[in-house]
Amino acid sequence: MVKIIDAEDESEFDYTRGSEKGPHRWGELKKEWEVCKNGEMQSPIDLANQRAKIVRRLGKLTRSCIPSNATIKNRGHDISVQWDIGKAGSIKINGTEYFLHQAHWHSPSEHTVNGRRYDMELHMVHESKDENGNIKNAVVGVLYKLGRSDNFLSKLMKDITAMSDKKEQKRMGVIDPSEIKLGGKKYYRYLGSLTVPPCTEGVIWTISTKIRTVSRQQVKILRVAVHDYAEENARPVQPINSRDIHLIDGQIQE
Repeated sequence: MVKIIDAEDESEFDYTRGSEKGPHRWGELKKEWEVCKNGEMQSPIDLANQRAKIVRRLGKLTRSCIPSNATIKNRGHDISVQWDIGKAGSIKINGTEYFLHQAHWHSPSEHTVNGRRYDMELHMVHESKDENGNIKNAVVGVLYKLGRSDNFLSKLMKDITAMSDKKEQKRMGVIDPSEIKLGGKKYYRYLGSLTVPPCTEGVIWTISTKIRTVSRQQVKILRVAVHDYAEENARPVQPINSRDIHLIDGQIQE
């Protein structure tokens, strides 16, 4: 089933350099977006090894994945796969369980590693509610360079192509989030923000050090599918300020 999304106008912001609605102006467009400009813990950042503190005591990052009904959406500024919260699995961080809600793609990557920007970045967005009902986010990021096709994306290419430049959504049936491969024995961890308005801070970021591959054609299809203002939908890196970057010497357990 395909239907047009009656969502907020995503063109309220864009990624065009020098645009009146570009990343350098996001914090001025709406009062509730002020943290995009004034925040001290904004994302993305450069993951510089010289700044990272190696931590071994945290060990494995364990995620549970449950095959579940999903919807693929063209949100204008990105393509996302969304599951019902609580039905597709979770990760546990510092004793708190965060439930998988959606995954989406940025091209080129938003985070850089030692100054290098990669060809694509995937974000798996998890949510938890505190005792007051406020939503807290934990995002797992995966970086990609050009090479072999990504198997998870390959299964979605036909449907993504069909909704190119249209704000549509389609129910996809059961999608197994474990098909998004992370791997690697190390991962970065830092406290940051959402990378699109309202740039909410307090997001726990976990980014695998393992660089995976994506084909040039897959990147092209993602870029063509979104609206023109988001063809390159990566926010520039933000100041690290006084934040710690931890390089966890453990393992991401699939």
